[in-house]
Amino acid sequence: MTRKYYVVWKGRTTGVFDTWEVCKQQVEGYPSPEYMSFSNREMAHRAFEQGSGEFLNKKPHPIKMIMDGLYGSPVIPSLAVDGACSGKTRLAEYQGVDTASGGLIFKAGPFVDGTNNVMEFLALVHALALCKQKHWDLPIYSDSLNAMKWVRTKKAATKLIKTEHNKPLFELITRAEKWLSLNTYHNPVLKWETKVWGEIPADFGRK
Repeated sequence: MTRKYYVVWKGRTTGVFDTWEVCKQQVEGYPSPEYMSFSNREMAHRAFEQGSGEFLNKKPHPIKMIMDGLYGSPVIPSLAVDGACSGKTRLAEYQGVDTASGGLIFKAGPFVDGTNNVMEFLALVHALALCKQKHWDLPIYSDSLNAMKWVRTKKAATKLIKTEHNKPLFELITRAEKWLSLNTYHNPVLKWETKVWGEIPADFGRK
C-alpha cells in the first residue's frame, strides 16, 4: 500500500501529517480548508513551505484545457530529469528536479567530452536509484526517448568515442548499466510532452 502524507495549509492546525485520520481532524468542518495528499514526506514538507497557491485553485488557460484533454497533464508530485552538453566546450551535466516545488534534488557534472543522450540516460538511472534508496514511488519524467529506450534495454547505445578525458564518464555509464541489470524498480518512467507542457522542469535553459 502506498504511504501518503497530508499537507494542511488552512485548518485547525497546519502542517504535515502522517495519517488521514489526523489530517481529517484539522479540516473536517473547518471553513474553506486547504489540504492535499503527497506520496513522499520531503515533497510534502516542500509543498507546505511553498504554500497552497502552487497546488490549489489554479484555473488553466482555455487552450491549455483543450491540450490537456488530448495529452493529459503531468503527474505532480514527480521527478523530472534533464541533461545538457555544450557544443563548444563539450562539457556535460545532468540534474533532477522536484516538479511540485521546482527544487533541485540532484546534480552531477560537468563531465568532459559527453553527449546529451548520455547525460539524459545517467540522469534517469540516477533518479531511479535514488527513488529506490529513499523508497519514493514517484513517477520520473524525461524528454529524451533515446534515454528512456536505453533504460528499458539496460544498455547505453551511445556512439560516443572513449578518450582519456571522458574515461570517468564511461565508468559511470558502466555503473548505470550494471545497476539496471541488478535492480528492479516500480517508478513509472514517463515522457515529458514538451510541446504541450513547455520545457521540462529540469531543463538547463540554454536553448
